[in-house]
Amino acid sequence: MTEATLYTTTVREACDVQRVRERTRQLAALLGYDALDQVAIATAVSEIARNACEHAGGGELCCAVPGDGTCTIRVSDRGPGIADLPGILAGRSQSRDTPPHGILSARGLMDRVEFATGAGGTTVTLAKALPAEARALPARELEEMGRSAARAAPLDPLAELEIRNRELLVALDELQDTRLEVERLNGELTETNRGVLALYAELDDRALQLGRASELKSNFLSSISHELRTPLNAIRNLTRLLLDRMDGDLSANQEHQVQLIQSAAVTLSDMVNDLLDLARIEAGKTVLRVTEFTVAELLGALRGMARPLISGDAVALVVDQPRWTWQMRSDEGKLSQVLRNLVSNAIKFTPQGEIRVTAAYDEAHDMVTIAVSDTGIGIAPDDLERIFEEYAQVDSALQRRSIGTGLGLPLSRKLAALLGGSLSALSEPGVGSTFILRVPRRCPEERSDQAAASGLTTDHG
Repeated sequence: MTEATLYTTTVREACDVQRVRERTRQLAALLGYDALDQVAIATAVSEIARNACEHAGGGELCCAVPGDGTCTIRVSDRGPGIADLPGILAGRSQSRDTPPHGILSARGLMDRVEFATGAGGTTVTLAKALPAEARALPARELEEMGRSAARAAPLDPLAELEIRNRELLVALDELQDTRLEVERLNGELTETNRGVLALYAELDDRALQLGRASELKSNFLSSISHELRTPLNAIRNLTRLLLDRMDGDLSANQEHQVQLIQSAAVTLSDMVNDLLDLARIEAGKTVLRVTEFTVAELLGALRGMARPLISGDAVALVVDQPRWTWQMRSDEGKLSQVLRNLVSNAIKFTPQGEIRVTAAYDEAHDMVTIAVSDTGIGIAPDDLERIFEEYAQVDSALQRRSIGTGLGLPLSRKLAALLGGSLSALSEPGVGSTFILRVPRRCPEERSDQAAASGLTTDHG
C-alpha cells in the first residue's frame, strides 16, 4: 500500500491546537480506533503541537498512513531545537526552555515517538498501529476519510466539553482498573518478599549448620585418625614379628591367617591416612613442603615403589623417562602420593596387560603433565566424575574382590588442586583408563600469600 496523506495543516496559536486535537480524534474514529486510543492519539498530537507553538512559534502538521501498518503524525517547526533531548527523555531535564512534560506524555501514549532536532528546527514523528480493518483499506479510501473529516463542522464549546468529559470518564475507569491491578500485584509482591526473606533466613541458618557440621566432621576425622593409628601400627608390627618367626615357627595355616591380619591392618592404616589428609585439606591446614627435584627422580622413585605391588608376569609396568631434565619446584611428597594412588588403582583394575607412566612438558604454560594409562577394565562414561566423589566406587567384579575405601581419587584430586593443578580421567570400558595429572613446574609463588588467608602453609626447602 502506498502512503496516503489524510490531512496537513499549520499550527500557530492555541485555537489551532484545539482544531488539530478535534481533527485528529475524528480521523482516529474513522480509522476504527477504540475510544481510549482516540483520546491517546488526540492528546499526544495536541501536546506536541502546543510545544511547537509555545517554543518555536508554530509549525506544520501532517497526518498520513505510510503503508507500514501505522498512522503517523509529523509535527515540524523551525525553532531553536530542543536542548538536552537525552536528559528530557530520561526525565532529568526540567529547563523552562524545553518541553519535557509534553514529550514524555506523548511517548507514553503512542507506540513510537521519534525526534530529529537541531539549530534549524525540530521534527517529531508519532506513530500508532492501525486497527486490523484499516490496514486493508486502499490509499484513496484513506484520503477520502481525511477529506470527510475536513468537511465536518467544528464542534461548539459545549459539545467539545461533553466529549472531553466522556473521555475523562473513560480514562478514570481505566485508571481505576489499573489501580486495582497494581494493588493486587503489590499484594502478591509483598507475599513473595515475605517468602524470600524467610527463605534467606532459612538458608543462613542452614549455612551455619553446614559450617558447624563440617568443622565437627574435620575435628572428628582428625581425632579418630590419630586414635586409630597407634593400635593399627601395633598390629602391623606384631604381625611382622610373627611372620619373621621372632617367637617361633608358624604353621602354613597360621602364616596365612597372620598375613590376612597384616593385610587388613595395612588397608585400615591407608584409609586412616587418607581420612587424616582429607581432614587437613578441608580444615585448610595442609602443609606444602616445596623442594627442587627432577621429573626423572620423581618417576624413578615411583617405579621402585610400584614394582613390588605387581605379582606375576600378567601385568607389565612401564615408566617412560622424560627427555628433558628441567627442575621442578613443588611438593615432591604430595606429587608422589598422587602418583602412588593412580598406579595402585591401575594395578588393582588391570588383570593383564600394561600400565604405562609418561610425562610431558608444556613450555608455553610451564606445566608438567604426568599420565598413568592402563589396559584394564575401564570406566563407564557416566562414572568418570563419580569416581572423584568421596566413598564412591564403581560396581564391578574386580571392585568387589578388591579392598578399597573410595578415598584415594578424591584425595588425589584435592592434592593436585593444592599444588595449583588438576586431575582428570579418560576411559573406555573393556579398553582401559588414563588418569592425567597436570601441575605447574614451579609451585605458584602467590601460594604463600594465599596460605595466610586459608590456613595453608608452605615450607621452602
